[in-house]
Amino acid sequence: MSGSSCKGDFLKNTRVYLSGPMDFVASRAEEKKFGWRVRVGDFLRSFGATVFDPWDKPKVRGLHEYGKEDVATINLREKWTFNDSEKGAQERAECAQTFWETMHIDLRMVDISDVVIAYCPTNIYSVGTPHEIVTARQQHKPVLFVSTPVTFPALDELEEHLQKQDDKEGRKLLNHLVQQVPIKTNPNGVPSLWYLPLVGGHNFFDGFGFTDYYKKFGWSEGPADKHEKAYPPKRPLLKFLENLNRSLPKKWSTHEKKYVQDDNWLLLETNC
Repeated sequence: MSGSSCKGDFLKNTRVYLSGPMDFVASRAEEKKFGWRVRVGDFLRSFGATVFDPWDKPKVRGLHEYGKEDVATINLREKWTFNDSEKGAQERAECAQTFWETMHIDLRMVDISDVVIAYCPTNIYSVGTPHEIVTARQQHKPVLFVSTPVTFPALDELEEHLQKQDDKEGRKLLNHLVQQVPIKTNPNGVPSLWYLPLVGGHNFFDGFGFTDYYKKFGWSEGPADKHEKAYPPKRPLLKFLENLNRSLPKKWSTHEKKYVQDDNWLLLETNC
């Protein structure tokens, strides 16, 4: 293939967009400073890639803070109302107009990216991420989809505590809470089946695999690392990216019953 002349440098000059939940994460401040995007961004830039991070949107000339999204952006939701009046209509329109800028610039970053990396844990509600995934796939761009195991050890500990205390009322209330949230474990990290044909079965990963790169990038251990140690990824994203930089990946053909060239990646040859 023509890309053989740049073998070992496929990620250089590649543009990668980092998609994933922002609204309903446990802490937007922690996510922005220490979340997965920070580490994956470090990793990709080490190969010469350009990283588009929605926490750090490109500046739009002449429009101060156009589409900016930070830890306080979520406060916009407090203005929302279902009040069926002129005032209610005005407030809904203002909310929609304000966040339209954010949606516009994020989807534009998808447009100009070569690859999208999407983190989609099944316990966090997200709408923007599926929109970005669909946009990328309609443009026939590869989407690397990370779906990590979802467990609730604190819930298990609480249930055990209430059992020991023979707290029947507490157990009843906890059961109601589990049903109302709902709290659904997903120890195998199985994504929504709708994503399988959309993304392609060859582009799914059950973790990032940060452990192997602590020393190289000087990362400090955090909650995500504790989770990965408890559930070591069978198919880590970072190892895939490292291999992708050396050679273009293949996919399994259900028709030919063998690995074949994945044409979605041929665009990276032009980046070399």
